[in-house]
Amino acid sequence: MKTRYPIVLVHGLCMKDTFFLKSWGRIDRILRIQGYTVYKSRVDAIGSVETNAAQLKEEILSILRETGAEKVNIIAHSKGGLDAKYMIQNLDMALRVASLTTLCTPHRGSPIASFIMRFPKFAVKYVCFWVNTAYRVLGDRQPDSFTACEELKRAGSLETETVNLADGVLCQSFSSSIRKGKGRRDFVMTIPHMFSRFIEKDSVTDGMVPRDSAIFGQYRGDCVDDSISHTEIVDFMVRDKKRDKIYAFYSALCEELAQAGL
Repeated sequence: MKTRYPIVLVHGLCMKDTFFLKSWGRIDRILRIQGYTVYKSRVDAIGSVETNAAQLKEEILSILRETGAEKVNIIAHSKGGLDAKYMIQNLDMALRVASLTTLCTPHRGSPIASFIMRFPKFAVKYVCFWVNTAYRVLGDRQPDSFTACEELKRAGSLETETVNLADGVLCQSFSSSIRKGKGRRDFVMTIPHMFSRFIEKDSVTDGMVPRDSAIFGQYRGDCVDDSISHTEIVDFMVRDKKRDKIYAFYSALCEELAQAGL
């Protein structure tokens, strides 16, 4: 069953389609094979929430013109959920979005960003300058990693309920988690595993975003009933035995949207 509206996949921080990296792995291709109309956003990898939201609006309006659809369904990973949320609330796009599903989005901020921003400001800005330069070479139009980190801090971060559910936008969220008790055989040395040490010891986390920060709208729990990290859920550095479960999650999610008439 196809969804009534096109599906737009919105990537998170640092992710970008380049010759060596795909922001959603093979997820978009698999959904297209199943008959869904799927687009991938190409907003800046390290832009601020505000600039990325403006870019996302441009992309969605272009998709609507191309397809003749009235609305889109957004599936957003990580910071992409904040970009989409800001766009809906502040850029007059509530009537253009049928649903917003966020995956591992730090709605209540990121403790890792808070940790980074504790370093001297001049040092952080120096590193951010070179990060911005690198991503500008890769195609970012307005890279601003310093502002992105500030916006992702746990303290003073963007509030969760910025989208009014009464506006007619179906808002739901999922998390994922690294299950430390499953044994070392499932341990993959990805960035989330390395960063998990900066998150509260007893927090349930995907390695980068604590579960309590991922809650937004109708919270649906973990995407997959397995140990899945922040990057694995978008098909990045995933072991084969997990990949089928991840693909099945997206297929089921899109089927739900179709059944809901979205």
